[in-house]
Amino acid sequence: MTRNSIISGIDWWTIILFLTIALFGWLNIYGASYTFDQTSVFDLSNRAGKQFLWLGIACVLGIAVLFIEGRTYEVIAYLLYAFWIIVLLITPLLAHNVKGSMSWIDIGPIKFQPAELAKMITALALAKYMGRYEYRVRSWRDLLTPSLLLALPAIIIMVWQRETGSALVFASFMLMFYRFGMSGYVITGGLSFALLFICSIRFGEVALPWGEGNVGILLCYLALMAVLVGFAWLHEQDWKNVLVLVGIVVLTYAAGLIINIWYTVNFNIVSLIALLLAMTYFTAIVIYRRHFSMLLVTAYIAIALVFCEGCTMVFNKVLQPHQRTRIEVLLGLKDDPTGAGYNVNQSLIAIGSGQFSGKGFLKGTQTKLRFVPEQDTDFIFCTVGEEWGFLGSAGLLIAYLCFIIRLIVIAERQRDNFSRIYAYCVAGIFFFHLTINIGMVLGLLPVIGIPLPFFSYGGSSLISFTMLLAVLLRLDAERLNKLH
Repeated sequence: MTRNSIISGIDWWTIILFLTIALFGWLNIYGASYTFDQTSVFDLSNRAGKQFLWLGIACVLGIAVLFIEGRTYEVIAYLLYAFWIIVLLITPLLAHNVKGSMSWIDIGPIKFQPAELAKMITALALAKYMGRYEYRVRSWRDLLTPSLLLALPAIIIMVWQRETGSALVFASFMLMFYRFGMSGYVITGGLSFALLFICSIRFGEVALPWGEGNVGILLCYLALMAVLVGFAWLHEQDWKNVLVLVGIVVLTYAAGLIINIWYTVNFNIVSLIALLLAMTYFTAIVIYRRHFSMLLVTAYIAIALVFCEGCTMVFNKVLQPHQRTRIEVLLGLKDDPTGAGYNVNQSLIAIGSGQFSGKGFLKGTQTKLRFVPEQDTDFIFCTVGEEWGFLGSAGLLIAYLCFIIRLIVIAERQRDNFSRIYAYCVAGIFFFHLTINIGMVLGLLPVIGIPLPFFSYGGSSLISFTMLLAVLLRLDAERLNKLH
């Protein structure tokens, strides 16, 4: 493509939204890091000046990316993926410990986080594999290789680099899988595992009023039994089988309660027996009627059983102490207003104090007095809430909503699978970052250190997000030259 055709083919609405969000973020970084002896917003000795420099570098790199032929990204996708896996493996050997994470490399005066670019490179590799002409998502086997491409960098980042937040972002690719044929049951199943984890941890220490056992396991097992009964009714439409399944559960618990009159009964074991009996009957029905696809339900229940039993071990042995504390505070198991809950409490105070129209630019007391830690990085949204109020916060969220909708529009108009798949990966990444960051600041989700795209302070994230977007804009600019 010629330079003029590239310029005419670029989606300028997306660029306008990007610059609007990035410049507003830059102003809020100045507001969040402002001190009364500070001179200029362009002063490189403060974070606002550095962010402006990073924004300039990001724009220059983004423009350079726009002039690279789109076909190049498809050709080098696998090579770039393999190279970056090596970079991710080497990173902890060169990195310094930053709050328990080994994911930051010092390159002279610059700190760089390779995990940020890994999202874009993984998206390119997935688009390369799934963009093949003959590829279709027909069964779980079709998702095996893409899942491995996705899991490898995520596991390296989480386990080897000990960077949980960046690793969790890879879950955003599930939205792309869903768009290209993956059953919605997979996403529902993933969310159900999260709910089972929350339930088992939140109520795991709550003893039953009768016998032995805890409320957490009881609730988890009853939920799994409800899944069996629900699938039996929806798939078979046979109320007799539903009654048998319910009867198995009721009779098992009734027997346990009767025995408990004379001997103390562990109702965790009673729940397990009831669920295993129900699973056995359900499996027998499925095999007898040759509905073998429904065996996946049995497999899900079996995996969920193991998961429920292992939740406590994972929580106590795998998660870092600070991660456990954050989850305990979020679930109301621990009140720690001066420790793990301090960030969120101060963030909520700052946002609430802004009321409808805010206190005004550079007039936020919570931010000026440094009550909110990380107020110009992960918690920068609280600065918006305090200084710009509900109007500013809502305006920013609307701008992000328009940006993500625009990405989906771009994805849908692509004429080849590679570009379309990559576009949905980009939309998923931005949506995930936005949702998790805002949920984290509002105390709805655990604090896991995920930046707000184009808004939070940080060169690595700003450059990575800009390059992620620039590649998409280049692919989109070439769509008119491609046949359907």
